[in-house]
Amino acid sequence: DVSGWICAALCRGVKEIDLKLHNLGDVPPDVPPVLFTCHSLVNLTLVALGFKIEVPSDVCLGNLKTFYLESVFVCDSINRLISNCHVLEDLAFMYCSVANASELNIQSPSLKELTLYFDPPDIDHSVVINAPNLVYFRYGGDIDRVYPLGNMKSLEKAQIYIWFGSETNAAHLYRGICNIRFLCAQIFPTGRLPIFHNLIELEFDGDICFVEFLHCMPNLKKLILKYLNYAGTQWNALCIEIPSCLSFHLKEIEIEIPRIDTLMIEVVSYFLDNAMVLERVWIG
Repeated sequence: DVSGWICAALCRGVKEIDLKLHNLGDVPPDVPPVLFTCHSLVNLTLVALGFKIEVPSDVCLGNLKTFYLESVFVCDSINRLISNCHVLEDLAFMYCSVANASELNIQSPSLKELTLYFDPPDIDHSVVINAPNLVYFRYGGDIDRVYPLGNMKSLEKAQIYIWFGSETNAAHLYRGICNIRFLCAQIFPTGRLPIFHNLIELEFDGDICFVEFLHCMPNLKKLILKYLNYAGTQWNALCIEIPSCLSFHLKEIEIEIPRIDTLMIEVVSYFLDNAMVLERVWIG
């Protein structure tokens, strides 16, 4: 009995639970509610393929700092769980289904790291983020509506993977993270981006029209390019106006590619010709 095992551990004041629930019948049971009323828990990892979470009204995880959730069905009660974890610092939703929730509302003043990865079916709902002390944000998926409440001024680093076909719907997300200093992004051609005044390092994996994005990063110092997609690009047309970061700030370029071809040589030549304060180029 899974619930009995969990209760036995919780009654002994366990601080860390790493729970993986798979293949427990054709109709997986709900995650045992007792898991969400334990004062001693500090770290909770829950990988429960097809399980459903119903958070009890008396939820209390007063000491929980790390919460990793994967492959679970969640409903609106998950918002109550998040808001009642008063010292939560690291929260991850990995491929969880939120189709039964009207929105995913992440309200946490203590949160420092947030990871959200969604599967393609979860595109018709909103994600609201109110985490004023967030430092590190990871996001992946093609969800349409992501609303950080105001600019997250404490945010320093973000990893953003926008799936092809949903780029034009990410405006709210970009505006919410425009104060970051470090960005790792997989982005294809999209609508207008905000200006990232504080950004000093960009790791880019996407379409070769990244030069468009450099115009939005006037103080960039380091650029890392990975596995650029050449399909349908108009490289020459994008190089008419030189981004200001190339003229005044860009000092390092790293390019990671499986092969060197004519177009990549053009890219490297472009940087060598226009990056006026460049100190280091690495290709491998």
